[in-house]
Amino acid sequence: MPEVRSPTLRRRELGALLRARRQELGLTVEQVAERLEFSPSKVSRLETGQRGATARDVRDFCDLYGVSDAGERDRLVNLAREGKQHGWWQSYDLDFSTYVGLEAAAVALKYYQTSIVPGLFQTSDYARAMLEAASFPQPSQERAAELLEVKLKRQRILDQSPPLELWAVLDEAALHRVVGGPSVMARQLKRLTELAAMPNVTMQVIAYSAGAHPAMDSTFNILDFAGSVASVVYVEGLVGWIYLDRPQDIDRYQQVFMHLREKALSPQESIKLIAEIAEKYR
Repeated sequence: MPEVRSPTLRRRELGALLRARRQELGLTVEQVAERLEFSPSKVSRLETGQRGATARDVRDFCDLYGVSDAGERDRLVNLAREGKQHGWWQSYDLDFSTYVGLEAAAVALKYYQTSIVPGLFQTSDYARAMLEAASFPQPSQERAAELLEVKLKRQRILDQSPPLELWAVLDEAALHRVVGGPSVMARQLKRLTELAAMPNVTMQVIAYSAGAHPAMDSTFNILDFAGSVASVVYVEGLVGWIYLDRPQDIDRYQQVFMHLREKALSPQESIKLIAEIAEKYR
């Protein structure tokens, strides 16, 4: 099962604490970099969790920032060490390893998807068909098998203890786009109804009849974490991924997600619609 103490999250947690301390002192990234003889990019990447810190890095930051409390220094050093640990997903050399690391540590996840079934819900046949049809360039058979294995491993977080709380809002188009053929879709939609019955999963569908809404041209995930770790919005695109963690960005996406929930059918009505469409595939 994927580990909960994700090194990805530990790096972000450490970076957020270092950034907050720097800002409290009124220092710029450039000033810190000059005093520690780091490059500004290194300071920035450490603060955003894109780079893991060494214990020496943390001690240098603590000395510069006046962090003298032994307990606090030990806490920061421990975060740095945990950030260097090896997550199960790192052996797969994934372009999206940052996201998988955050997903593994999340306590709650809000999905909005317009045209496909989200990854945590996909059957193996649906996921395989997506790899064959939607990947560009096409991966080798060996690589495709690895990527499929990753997707199925990720799905274990729905059954972990405590389980991930997942709220998904899907556009009706995701139910009609035939991926892998009618028989694959029939099994996929059946799987959706089974997942929707889980106590930690809530699923809603925005029907075509709902008309226009603010997120028609976008898809996004909101990941929430335990404790004081800030939420993250993940937006995926053709040429890369965007991670948003500014409070104003989080608030905007949370508000949009609430609006989408209001536009969508109720969970009970959504399950009924999914089952009706599944019958057509049979």
